[in-house]
Amino acid sequence: MTINKYISIALALFFAFSFSACDNQKSTKKTPKKTKKTVSVPAFNADSAYNFVAEQVAFGPRVPNTATHNQGAKYLENTLLKYTSNVIVQEFQKRAYDGTVLNGKNIIAEFNPQNKSRILLAAHWDSRPFADHDADEANHHTAIDGANDGASGVGVLLEMARLMAKQAPEIGVDIILFDLEDYGVPNFEGFSDNDSWALGSQHWANNPHNLNYTAKYGILLDMIGAKDPIFKMEHYSMYFAPHIVKKVWKQASILGYGATFLFEDGGMVMDDHIP
Repeated sequence: MTINKYISIALALFFAFSFSACDNQKSTKKTPKKTKKTVSVPAFNADSAYNFVAEQVAFGPRVPNTATHNQGAKYLENTLLKYTSNVIVQEFQKRAYDGTVLNGKNIIAEFNPQNKSRILLAAHWDSRPFADHDADEANHHTAIDGANDGASGVGVLLEMARLMAKQAPEIGVDIILFDLEDYGVPNFEGFSDNDSWALGSQHWANNPHNLNYTAKYGILLDMIGAKDPIFKMEHYSMYFAPHIVKKVWKQASILGYGATFLFEDGGMVMDDHIP
């Protein structure tokens, strides 16, 4: 897989929104004229993001209840601790569709934890235990490395964490790496259950890392490492937060990525953003 130039938009969008959110806050002082703040945006390093992906994949499939899953969790925790001392590992258990009790870990990094004006950036870090979409049925019970499905979004967020450690945003930012996203019912079982997916984000939504946690908005990254990607406007996101989706897509167009972020219906996607 490749981490290509298009994912640099994630960083540009984040800084554009985070600093504009600060500018839009009402001031208690009367000023004759509002001055527009100039923001210096650090350069997103695609090679660094790719390296973060490669290091995750090097452990092998990060399937819950395996040694590689534990190794991957420790790697993510230690990597984030390089960029902020405020790292929380939320350990929990969830029962999978087949009755298996899964040991999960949501890994959370806080930047500017004292700031009550916050945004949330997220991705899932586990990988799927089934290659149930493989053309060869013999591979359907084989775990996948998840370079794109999981690791690509995490790689981008780790790179953003590295940059925020160098140039702190003026608002609060929470990076959440969700676990147990990809243990949903496989195709070969012959039935479906949407609640069997996104178990880590379901747990966090009911048990946030801080009591009464709230954020202005959240952006979830998943499967963004494909070559020459196309991103359409996902149905649930448009239903619950159309103003945020349109803001992201508009900013993408301004930055010259209009051919990548299309103002078209992208259908319904079951993912961590729903909980």
